Amino acid sequence: MSLNKKSVDDMNVKGRRVLVRCDFNVPLKDGKITDETRIVAALPTIEKLMKDGGKVILCSHLGKVKNGPNEGESLAPVAARLSEKLGKEVPFISDYNVTGEAATNAVNAMQDGDVILLQNTRFRGAEETKNGEEFSKELAELADDYVCDAFGSSHRAHASVEGVTKFIREKGGTCAVGYLMQKEIDFLGNAVENPVRPFVAILGGAKVADKLNVINNLLEKCDTLIIGGGMAYTFLKAQGMEIGKSLVDDEKLDYCKEMMAKAKEKGKKLLLPVDTTIASGFPDPIDGPIEVSFVDADKIPADMEGLDIGPKTQEMYAEAVKTAKTVVWNGPMGVFENPTLAKGTIAVAKALAETDATTIIGGGDSAAACNQLGFADKMSHISTGGGASLEFLEGKTLPGVAAADDK
Repeated sequence: MSLNKKSVDDMNVKGRRVLVRCDFNVPLKDGKITDETRIVAALPTIEKLMKDGGKVILCSHLGKVKNGPNEGESLAPVAARLSEKLGKEVPFISDYNVTGEAATNAVNAMQDGDVILLQNTRFRGAEETKNGEEFSKELAELADDYVCDAFGSSHRAHASVEGVTKFIREKGGTCAVGYLMQKEIDFLGNAVENPVRPFVAILGGAKVADKLNVINNLLEKCDTLIIGGGMAYTFLKAQGMEIGKSLVDDEKLDYCKEMMAKAKEKGKKLLLPVDTTIASGFPDPIDGPIEVSFVDADKIPADMEGLDIGPKTQEMYAEAVKTAKTVVWNGPMGVFENPTLAKGTIAVAKALAETDATTIIGGGDSAAACNQLGFADKMSHISTGGGASLEFLEGKTLPGVAAADDK
């Protein structure tokens, strides 16, 4: 997959209708937006297209829309927020059909520099299905050009992400990426494909199964691979260690052995915990007080479980980060939602915050951890995609990236 894509800077949109796929999948409570990070992140692309005289037609999904269209998952609150942020009214086309007569009329009435927002794309049902062809075609009929700025959805071959590009291209239009997508490609894509070395990758999270292809791909690319979180115990057990009641993926023991052998054969460092933070059980509630102790990784008692990396491991992992020029991190080191069990994750975040390396946080829980623990502004890049970041790290082709025109 070529990563050298046309961006909004390569377009001439004056007087042209531009369909922009954003990620406005914001959390709502009683109809109010509780976190507007994704709206703010979309503004530079929208403002650039407005300034250049484009007619900007925004679309996005919101929620999972399991029970059909409903006002609780309407994008109306987003239109209101965008109007405030842009200092200009953003008309909202509330039609559940998304691309119906109301949308066509609204687009026809637009002046250069105007912005409108279409209804939740998933209200159409066809958005996520293989037969989204008709919906893709209707979206393309509203516009002359297309911009994808929704990295969090770019791993899905949906009508508003990939399907629409075919029809835009057929009519001679441009398909480009927005500033947010461009940043993800620059950091995540290029960090893995052309890293400045030494390249250290840190993987955490609960299950080995979730990261199978990521581990395999990163062992090809990185110099050092650090493993923490719940999945570390499967690696420890694969080495013949007693892990007590710790989380384990018994079906993946052979895979872990293969990966350790692969690291050795390729001359890569694969770092595993040398000590661990143990307790008699999982905290309940998750952020409640819990009594812990520290033991060497091969000395976990049968009635205890590992819930975070231990102090010696924290130091070892922080040391490994110090020498790096590029660091990619995906997945916490322990049950970071609990203050007592967040120490490993904090130690890694702190090490990343203090290094001069390019530091890239691969979305999901590690992004949440960085935000919660106050390290977000110290990182070079925090990805906006959970699943999309993982698939990028796996080396997969992302439909939303592949569908943009190459430069």
